[in-house]
Amino acid sequence: MRTRDEYTIVRAPLLSEKGSDLGESQNQYFFRVAVDANKIEIKRAVERLYKVKVAGVNTMRMSGKRKQLRRKVGRKPDWKKAIVTLKQGHSIEFV
Repeated sequence: MRTRDEYTIVRAPLLSEKGSDLGESQNQYFFRVAVDANKIEIKRAVERLYKVKVAGVNTMRMSGKRKQLRRKVGRKPDWKKAIVTLKQGHSIEFV
């Protein structure tokens, strides 16, 4: 089993209007995570980083967008999004 740092698994919180609404109403938070991270690793990393208890984790693969610069067409890399549901009484405060 590989051991990785929490910061390599959970890359950054995704701060959006939809994410803040879900955080307030259903205690769910969005994170950008490593593409090869599984749900168990994500759960442990969020619990260690933010000192909370996680009830569940949903993940989805996001495909990178196509970008064009003059005549060259390229793609941004694919990435993974995690929706983390916290147990009752726990919350994460983002600045």
